[in-house]
Amino acid sequence: QVQLVESGGGLVQAGGSLRLSCTASGRTFSSYAMGWFRQAPGKEREFVATIRWSAGNTYYADSVKGRFTISRDNARNTVYLQMNSLKPEDTAVYYCATRAPSPYYRDYDMRGYNYWGQGTQVTVSS
Repeated sequence: QVQLVESGGGLVQAGGSLRLSCTASGRTFSSYAMGWFRQAPGKEREFVATIRWSAGNTYYADSVKGRFTISRDNARNTVYLQMNSLKPEDTAVYYCATRAPSPYYRDYDMRGYNYWGQGTQVTVSS
């Protein structure tokens, strides 16, 4: 089992910034990559960004590329999502998740993620 705890959400005006954190505990050695996903009201959960623990490879959704940055602190088992130039359409519950290596799913495919955090609300006002 891997436990994930997110923090850092809140209310911010458009153009502002927030930094989300996600700390993993438990069987973290089984974790290969960490991802951030989000779900807006009435919409499906969507991929935001992902990073691999060892090599640090990152991948972003087109909608956040150039505005969001994912990073990791291996010593603290923590992943961050720095969100800049926030827009009202970024409003959602943000979830972090972890996955083991898999030949079946790409890092951006949520079906490959087996442990999820409880989510943190991000609200961007116009």
